[in-house]
Amino acid sequence: MKNNYKLGSLVMMKKGHPCGNNEWKIIRLGVDIKIKCTKCGREVMLDRLEFEKKLKKVLGEENGK
Repeated sequence: MKNNYKLGSLVMMKKGHPCGNNEWKIIRLGVDIKIKCTKCGREVMLDRLEFEKKLKKVLGEENGK
């Protein structure tokens, strides 16, 4: 998948979070990528290769920020 995400992008992951949501906001980019659940606020850090494997699609930018 082409890198069409950036800081603040909303992304959908292949596997859902235990809280019932699968939409995440990217809050840190680098070698590692930190994402935050938009429903419960849990933060997870993944290395870039693992993130790109688990990424389903980019939903776009977060509205308002």
